[in-house]
Amino acid sequence: MATGRAPRPGLTVRGLWLGLALVTGVTTAACGHSGSTGPGDAEAAVSASASPGATPPDELCARVVAYWSRKVLDSGTYGDYQSMGLSNGQYEVLRAVVDAARVVKRRQGASAARHLIGRQAREGCAGWYRTGGPSKGPWQ
Repeated sequence: MATGRAPRPGLTVRGLWLGLALVTGVTTAACGHSGSTGPGDAEAAVSASASPGATPPDELCARVVAYWSRKVLDSGTYGDYQSMGLSNGQYEVLRAVVDAARVVKRRQGASAARHLIGRQAREGCAGWYRTGGPSKGPWQ
């Protein structure tokens, strides 16, 4: 950072997704371990790989969707969902959140729109993960 600029926001989001993918892969690998010698070995491998402070997927989704929703609301233009690090379903949540936030921003101001974004991102992501999230769909 020799220029004194802040890091690009996309790096943080990509880092979150990379961390989620890493935790998911480690957990999956631990669950599929066929060389265990007893019933306690598999449980120990899973508990050792899962962090007690890991962010639930719906909460991570809400954070990422809220972040990009605020960016879209401020810029007035949508970007490519893949460059944002979003899945197709998360992008659908983002679009619904931004559409509602634009109406609130016109009527009640930017502060009210930002509060709405946080609330609707949480609700939208909770609903999306309640119905299966990214693991349910045509690309399984």
